[in-house]
Amino acid sequence: MRVEVKAFAKINLGLKVLYRRPDGYHELRTVFQTISLADDITLEFTRGRPTAISLEDPLGIPDNLMTRAARMVLDEARVTGAVHMALRKRIPMGGGLGGGSTDAAAVLLALPALVGKRISPVRLAEMAVTLGADVPFFLLGGTALGLGRGEELYTLPDVPQAKGVLVCPRVHVSTAEAFRTLARGGYAELTSPLGSRILEGFQFLARSVTARRPAGEWASHCENDFEPAVFRQHPNLKKIKRKLVRLGALPAVMTGSGAALFGLFDTLRAAEEARQSFPDEVTHRFRLVGRRQYAEYWRKWLAAARPGATKE
Repeated sequence: MRVEVKAFAKINLGLKVLYRRPDGYHELRTVFQTISLADDITLEFTRGRPTAISLEDPLGIPDNLMTRAARMVLDEARVTGAVHMALRKRIPMGGGLGGGSTDAAAVLLALPALVGKRISPVRLAEMAVTLGADVPFFLLGGTALGLGRGEELYTLPDVPQAKGVLVCPRVHVSTAEAFRTLARGGYAELTSPLGSRILEGFQFLARSVTARRPAGEWASHCENDFEPAVFRQHPNLKKIKRKLVRLGALPAVMTGSGAALFGLFDTLRAAEEARQSFPDEVTHRFRLVGRRQYAEYWRKWLAAARPGATKE
């Protein structure tokens, strides 16, 4: 059996970093959003012995989460066989776009259908979080509020459609280093996050998205706490954000811990003109992918993956 799927990237419409938790991680608040930029993945499965998992990855990504996800699915389904995966990477690496996480989630979703075994959504989410905090989100897609490390998810209504531009500078931002250098003035740690003034803007963003208000009403509250620290290390990123704002982006924000930045625009023409304004950078135009559309894509792909499916 063989199936071809897409693994969509994400942006963070807002990202707040709170106190350090007893487990050593930081408590986060974020609004995730899937976008149309995607990696292409082909999966093949042949039942038999022994189990063998191979990945055709031209970039040679070390410790690729896809192979770990495939092993977890086979163990959970209690089947043996040969799994071959081919990855065509389109999502820039190290940009805060969730490229590795979405690839892993795609394997968790597609491989059970190929092997003919059902794994419950609850169990898939449990498996996903062991691979990374962002992986559970890609089981759902669309717009979602993320709490905890980002793995505690609450679906939100789809954001009104907008045209987007990604600017992906050729710099690598270490997430661990970004956390270490994160500064917040007098708010080094939050002990009462629900009552903190720091969260008021984020709460307004979440409420506005829930109410499906136009982006112009909440764009100013799309804040990423990593920006000050990352911009100090890479001043060019701040210049890119300022340029996106001048070009009319509402909002213009760095995603994740960087280094990719995105801007949302009302029209395709404005988005394309903005993209062309960065001739020396890697850029991508994108659209938002809502949860219903995300689910429809996966229903189609999983139907094609199930044993006995008719190929068109």
